[in-house]
Order: sequence, then C-alpha cells, then structure tokens
Amino acid sequence: QVQLVESGGGLVQPGGSLRLSCAASGFTFSSSFMGWYRQAPGKQRDMVATITRVRSTNYADSVKGRFTISRDNTNNTVYLQMNSLKPEETTVYYCHATPLRARDYWGQGTQVTVSS
Repeated sequence: QVQLVESGGGLVQPGGSLRLSCAASGFTFSSSFMGWYRQAPGKQRDMVATITRVRSTNYADSVKGRFTISRDNTNNTVYLQMNSLKPEETTVYYCHATPLRARDYWGQGTQVTVSS
C-alpha cells in the first residue's frame, strides 16, 4: 500500500535550519507530483513547496529564498530544506503525493517547532 513517512521535524531556534524527509513507497514515485504543506491548528492546510517529475519547483511567497524542495528518485524520497526559520512557522508539516493518473495521498505529518 501507499506510504509517505515524514521525518526530520523537531525543535529549532529562530533563524535555524531543519531538513524534512518524506520516504515514499507503494506507487511510482519518479512520475509523481510531490509537495510539502503545513497546517496550524484551526487553519487550512497551505502549500509550502511542490516539485514536478521533471523537478520544476514552486514555493509559497513566504518561504521563497529560504526553503528548498528536492527529490531523489533513486531512493523515492522528497526533501524540504528549511533555513532561517521563524517562530510563526511552528506547525505540522505534511508530505503530499499525486501519482500519475491516480488519487493523491498524505503523510502523517511531522512537527516543527521554532522557539528559543
């Protein structure tokens, strides 16, 4: 079955960095549209960054220049490098997959806490 397993979240000081990973299985990763989203309690889930199968990327305006999404099709993993983190970016981050000609899937989420 499809699995998206996020890791790399945790506690970091303001201005610090984290790299999130999402290990995918159960579908053809290399042809899938992948993304990272985040959702604060009581708010909608917002797009942070996406990457196509040909590695075209798109970012939310608030993270441009600080976050980088990348993918490793050999290891079926998508990454989100987050630099210069801000306290208001404390929330749960979710991996999202849209395989070719199939429904989409979500990971279970990983908590990122930016605090001194």
